[in-house]
Amino acid sequence: MTNQKSMAILSRMAGEKIKATYSLDVETVRDLERMAKRLKISKSAALRRAIRLAAGSEPSAGEEQLSALDELQKSLDLTPENLRDWEKQNRELRRRSSRL
Repeated sequence: MTNQKSMAILSRMAGEKIKATYSLDVETVRDLERMAKRLKISKSAALRRAIRLAAGSEPSAGEEQLSALDELQKSLDLTPENLRDWEKQNRELRRRSSRL
């Protein structure tokens, strides 16, 4: 039986991305998970960064912007309850400022 370390099953996705499946050893997966957690990004984004770094290419501006937005959203702890509180506070601020 052969050991396949890089088998890919490709399918087209929106946004010019290709969904692929690769077989990785346990240590590599753990490294990937640690990297993603440390950078506060998805494992897919961490894998793209590692591949681009190894290939010597720069990430696209759009991808960097989306990663920054993802990080910002995660840092805000956006839960339904937090969102309702934020909306309530902002409504009250708008009411107060309209009375001035």
